[in-house]
Amino acid sequence: MDTRTCAKGDWRMLRENLQRLTVAFQPIVSTSSGQIFAHEVLVRGHEAMGYRSVGEILRASHDSGLLSELEALVRRKALRMLPPAAADGSRVLSFNLDHRIADAWSVLSGIGAGDPGKDGVRVVTEITSMPACADAAARVRLLKRGGAMLALDRFGVTADGLEMLHEVEPDFIKIDRSFIQGIEANARKRVVLAQLIGVAHTLGVQVIAVGIENAQQLRICRDLGCDLVQGFFVQAPIADARRASLSFPHVAMCDSFTDRRKKDQEWVLERLDTAPAIPSDMPMREVFGRFASNASASFLPVVDGAGRPLGILCESSLKNYAYSPFGKDLIANKQIGRKITDFVVRCPVIDLATPFDQMLAIFSATDHADGILITTDMVYRGFLSAHSLIRAVHEKNLDRAREENPLTRLAGNAAINEYIAGRIADGEGAFLAYIDFDNFKPFNDTYGFRQGDRAILLFAELCRKASRPESWFLGHIGGDDFFIGIRGVSATEGVAEVSKLIGRFTSDIESFYDPETRLRGFITAEDREGRTKTFPLLSASAVLCQLNPGVSCPTIDEISGAIAACKKQAKASPGKLAFAKLDEIAERVSA
Repeated sequence: MDTRTCAKGDWRMLRENLQRLTVAFQPIVSTSSGQIFAHEVLVRGHEAMGYRSVGEILRASHDSGLLSELEALVRRKALRMLPPAAADGSRVLSFNLDHRIADAWSVLSGIGAGDPGKDGVRVVTEITSMPACADAAARVRLLKRGGAMLALDRFGVTADGLEMLHEVEPDFIKIDRSFIQGIEANARKRVVLAQLIGVAHTLGVQVIAVGIENAQQLRICRDLGCDLVQGFFVQAPIADARRASLSFPHVAMCDSFTDRRKKDQEWVLERLDTAPAIPSDMPMREVFGRFASNASASFLPVVDGAGRPLGILCESSLKNYAYSPFGKDLIANKQIGRKITDFVVRCPVIDLATPFDQMLAIFSATDHADGILITTDMVYRGFLSAHSLIRAVHEKNLDRAREENPLTRLAGNAAINEYIAGRIADGEGAFLAYIDFDNFKPFNDTYGFRQGDRAILLFAELCRKASRPESWFLGHIGGDDFFIGIRGVSATEGVAEVSKLIGRFTSDIESFYDPETRLRGFITAEDREGRTKTFPLLSASAVLCQLNPGVSCPTIDEISGAIAACKKQAKASPGKLAFAKLDEIAERVSA
């Protein structure tokens, strides 16, 4: 079919053909539990009509004045073949809404919304751009009426995405797939994604990563704080809604959290204010009564019909009504009064599974925040007050100081063991390097302990400069022994990184010697038996180990023992490197 002819002239034929379109459902899933949150409704069947893409048929429908009919048709088809209900009996469907037909938005967004009790259906409306009209922001906000939710689609690539984020107060942003593709090998994309997630969470907006195609992308998005994921690795779109899954175990966060993650969750739960939230449709008279019955409460968390937090209601914002003679009657009047949602203040919303350091970073980026709302699977769990968070900063600093090496301020043995245990437990793999100096004792004996400490500090600083915070872990075992863990790299990439670091240290450490010694290339000192010998200038060697994703790994003790057995080999090799593979570790341990 010639789409241009159809678009310009034969709109009747196009209208008839639109009935041949079908819909498919693609799940949007929680990154912490792997449970279904929503199914996005996608248009299918355009190929049979002669269109190369959904975009083409949308353009043809718009040019023919049939775009509103197409949008309504898709919604009605989806609502006639609903996927199974979640455990709580609800269903959430996510529909795209074209910004070019803003005049019809009010009718379209009402299809399937406004009666969530009928079939347990709630609607998420996805938009990509602001409509071209004077009251654009107000029109977009109206899409949230009746308990519906709003998502900004293709966030990060549309020109007005950031404007909509602060103007229309969406519930979600959907990170465009262009930020996800290749993120496992692109550090710049990880930095950008982390910043987008931080901004969204600070504003109380939850984040959906679109286009997840493999386990590495899932792990990175989850680690950076994405709340929900969608893509072919989760599940491809399916036409038969009856076969739609509600649980995706391969997406769920591993039950074997690291000790640090467990401590974070335990700390939050101990200090969490679990006071009941109020529903957004609670009558205003009851709200005043709730404050009156709890004199110490300065605010109340507010949730929607599904238990999702919307923000907090501060008592201070109601004082003008509470203390005026007719204020309470006026605000409670259904005809001229105001609703809870008119007073709700947005604040950060964070899942309980989020690392505590991320919680603190999001809170600290929010001006005058009373705290953060904590959720589990997007349902309100409690409130973590500003007082608790400020106290946590002090406690975390003390814990970090106890765990760090006092000289280099790098993570100590406890944190290193925890890191390795985490990589073994979650099966996501990592590249490990145990590094120590060669000929350090004669250097120390000749130049003194202070110069030895300076050499250790030099290597620590080189590690910091080479590392990338989102994927590297740096540890100082003690003395001249260091540890590096790198996630998301191949063995070849890991070897190159460590080799470059060792080479840089060998070059820079020469400045610690006098010119004559540098020219000579060795020093004279006593060995451990008291015999006078010549020793080469200070250098470093490393034993490397690749923990491949999904491979059953040995224990920490087995890995450490096998690496210790490779130290001599590393020191004797020309490149100062020795590689201990998993099968070699198993052979050494069994021997």
